[in-house]
Amino acid sequence: MAVMTGRRRSRSRIAIAALAASSLIGLSGCGLYDDESDGGGGGSSDGTLDVVASFYPMTYLAERIGGEHVSVSTLTGPGVEPHDLDISPRQTAAVADADLIVYLKGLQPAVDETVEQSATGEVAEATGFTSLESHGTEEEDGHDHGEDEGHDHDHEHEGESPEEHAEHADEGHDHGDEGHAEEEHAEEEHDHGEDGHGHDHSHDIDGMDPHIWLDPTKYAQVAQGVGASLANADPDHMADYERNTAELVEELTALDQEFTEGLAEVEGGTFITTHSAFGYLAARYGLHEESITGLDPEAEPSGARMRELREVAEADGVTTVFFETLVSDDTARTLADDLGLETAVLDPLEGITEDSPGADYPEVMRANLEALRQALGAA
Repeated sequence: MAVMTGRRRSRSRIAIAALAASSLIGLSGCGLYDDESDGGGGGSSDGTLDVVASFYPMTYLAERIGGEHVSVSTLTGPGVEPHDLDISPRQTAAVADADLIVYLKGLQPAVDETVEQSATGEVAEATGFTSLESHGTEEEDGHDHGEDEGHDHDHEHEGESPEEHAEHADEGHDHGDEGHAEEEHAEEEHDHGEDGHGHDHSHDIDGMDPHIWLDPTKYAQVAQGVGASLANADPDHMADYERNTAELVEELTALDQEFTEGLAEVEGGTFITTHSAFGYLAARYGLHEESITGLDPEAEPSGARMRELREVAEADGVTTVFFETLVSDDTARTLADDLGLETAVLDPLEGITEDSPGADYPEVMRANLEALRQALGAA
């Protein structure tokens, strides 16, 4: 199945979200999403590296690793569900002019198309820096199968550091010029030719789960790839990028340890979410995710799927149905009401808004950890 099936929300809803986002620009980098107020192409004029990121998790990496040497613009505004993004002419121009694009293929079809057609600078494509898995496969009846596959997480390199795992991330995956370890990235993989644009977009992740940032270990691997890309695009500041990458990887490793310890006593526990965003997190920490709509947050669940979830909730002693900040909570609340269950937020970190349970990636992830602990009986 295709990971995403089209943009269902009306343009009026997107416009309202974009308007609301205008007061939140400072939460996730400089915005390229206010295109009605500025028809320009973005970009930096202060000598910093011009970086365009697709949505919040990619923006966070670019800002944390790039530091003072980068000017980061974000294609997806706060409050806009990333899968719904339409690319404006201004954003297309910004992608074409950028020194570096940081994005995740397979999550936002409009971004994928724009990068392939317009990017001329360095490209850091997140799925090229780690391995992908299939966690949610929707059948015609709306069932979300395959969740148990998460328990067969590709932990053949379990116990390795993110640096060691990154060396194995390409095995069994055809990443083209974007799947590589840091040294290969800097020295071998970028045969730019005359236009300086040597990335390969042949990597197809249809049917695979793109939510890799919700596993801190995989996110650390992506961070290393972004750091290498920044160094390749701006070798004069390579030492700073390497230092910032190492610091961020250390923080993500510590966060992984917090999750490991915090969820150890509830291993095997089942939780229900709006859409199948937490497959990597569940697999990493020995949990079981059941989602209402599968990988597509806008899909409508069938009656059969809702009945199945009721059976799962009763059999597994589920106490809470989780909803998200950027997607309607109607279906989650309906299910919870029918079963007499609690509702709570489990944030997939696709964007930061005033309603998010934290101001940045680490804060929201720790809020998610506490929400899971409480729902699963560990808190």
